[in-house]
Amino acid sequence: MEMLPVLLLLPVLGGCSDLLLPLDCSDIHNQPSGVYTIYPIGATSAVQVYCDMDSLEGKWTVFQRRMDGSVNFYRPWDQYRLGFGFAAGEYWLGLENIFHLTQRRKSELLIDMEDFEGNKSYARYSSFSVGSESDGYRLHLSGFIAGGAGDSFQLNGMKFSTFDKDQDTWEGNCARSFVGAFWYSNCHSENPNGVYRWGADDSLYAIGMEWISWKGRAYSLKAISMKIPSALTFSICVSGNPAAGPGVAAELLLQEDVWFHHLLAQTPSSC
Repeated sequence: MEMLPVLLLLPVLGGCSDLLLPLDCSDIHNQPSGVYTIYPIGATSAVQVYCDMDSLEGKWTVFQRRMDGSVNFYRPWDQYRLGFGFAAGEYWLGLENIFHLTQRRKSELLIDMEDFEGNKSYARYSSFSVGSESDGYRLHLSGFIAGGAGDSFQLNGMKFSTFDKDQDTWEGNCARSFVGAFWYSNCHSENPNGVYRWGADDSLYAIGMEWISWKGRAYSLKAISMKIPSALTFSICVSGNPAAGPGVAAELLLQEDVWFHHLLAQTPSSC
């Protein structure tokens, strides 16, 4: 498909000195890893996230983060849809936010893990996105790239399930049976949102925070985080003329093979 520039006029925001609201961690420049505010859906959608500026190429937007068991992840559908927790610690960004972030372009997925002995590993996938709520926030995942943790996340096409909204393929309820919420099938080889437990413990079957291809079904991880990289964005500035007035600055997104306009602001011609 031929690339086409698509410019949609949005409300005028002011001059070049105006702050362009960050859509994800790619818009946070020259800063260390930490908590920042992003706007994944628009100016009224402010949400705090942890930006991982250190792993691999950096500027990863973390949408799931667990490290100490301080936040209960056994929650209903509405809370998984909107998000919960605290960006400085454990949290889930929200399926609606993840949907919007991954619609900007085809995204990678990085999952970092740590066990209670201090060993670290990861799994990385070349293509990750989440469908809309009307489609059950269906998972689109492919292209396991690398990582010593192995490929446990083989759930492409599954809808997201919670204990009060069962969308798995099992005759039972995976989320209820394994005390979590995830893209379950029948049921899981990973359970990132399961019960926070301490290492090797098979007293309760497969309810822990597990990644089976790395540590097996009887080991609950110390830490896990799921994150997506920066979107492909850039800004352009077009000088104005006496008839047309000031120039405009526009940030464009490449989604599939079409350029979509993200933000159009009135700016001085010197921008």
